Amino acid sequence: MKVVAGGVEVAEPAGAAAAAVVAGERAAKRRRVAAETGVRRNGGGGGGGVGRRERRRRVQADAAAVQRLFQACRDVFRGPGTVPKPDEVHMLRAMLDRMKPEDVGLSPDLKFFRNRDAAQGTPTITHTTIYKCPNFSMVILFLPRNAVIPLHNHPGMTVFSKLLLGSMHIKSYDWVDPDSDSSSVSSSSSSDEQLRLAKLVVDDDFTAPCDTSVLYPTTGGNMHRFTAITPCAIIDILGPPYSIEEDRDCTYYTDIPYTLHSTADNPSDLNNVEQDQGRLAWLKEIDMPRELKMCSVHYGGPPISDK
Repeated sequence: MKVVAGGVEVAEPAGAAAAAVVAGERAAKRRRVAAETGVRRNGGGGGGGVGRRERRRRVQADAAAVQRLFQACRDVFRGPGTVPKPDEVHMLRAMLDRMKPEDVGLSPDLKFFRNRDAAQGTPTITHTTIYKCPNFSMVILFLPRNAVIPLHNHPGMTVFSKLLLGSMHIKSYDWVDPDSDSSSVSSSSSSDEQLRLAKLVVDDDFTAPCDTSVLYPTTGGNMHRFTAITPCAIIDILGPPYSIEEDRDCTYYTDIPYTLHSTADNPSDLNNVEQDQGRLAWLKEIDMPRELKMCSVHYGGPPISDK
């Protein structure tokens, strides 16, 4: 066992999600071998040559897409304390919008994505890292049906999320006052159970292919929860990535309806949000849920070069 940021224990790969990654890796390898050796499945002359060229172009296109994405991330993310410029966000978002499952070695025909049966017990979430450096990380998350990534934050981070396959429900919040929590704490909260006021940003279902979502350090739904409706694959670009050493650990929350707690001692402090109570909630910091199970597998899609 080993530990990643957020305190999530990472086990050896197991289950259908790991099998999907392995199958994708094998498929990508077969395409690379076919392109490199010129395998002719049907024999013959000119027809085989055309087939080789088509396979080679397909492999090169898959590799080129993830390589271009990597190069764009390297240009866009400049390290902790920085946020990509609007034109850079637009460029990276457009690239992710065009990404297909095949660009990272996946296919909707893999058994993991065709399985619609709910797993027994708590589903295990699988993740694989395409690339990671101090400035950014590129990861893919595999969620079986009914799997949940609990409500959590992304401190000081800009995150691009692209749903590649499947359907999921996303619920996200931002703090009402991101700079200070003194005027947005429930007066009924004890010192060891602070409730901080947040506003709802997203609460909806999404099905691939759909637009890439972007969250920022204080806007865009920095705290979100993923719930898989069907088996899903999501590519996440995090800049900078989680780091316990640099005080960017993952914090988990539970959301509580706004009306269940009174506001601060001076209600006038929140007059600007009182009229939108339906989109407000109190967030309570919690320990990492014990039922959260995640495992890590090796990335087997088209390789990237950081030269």
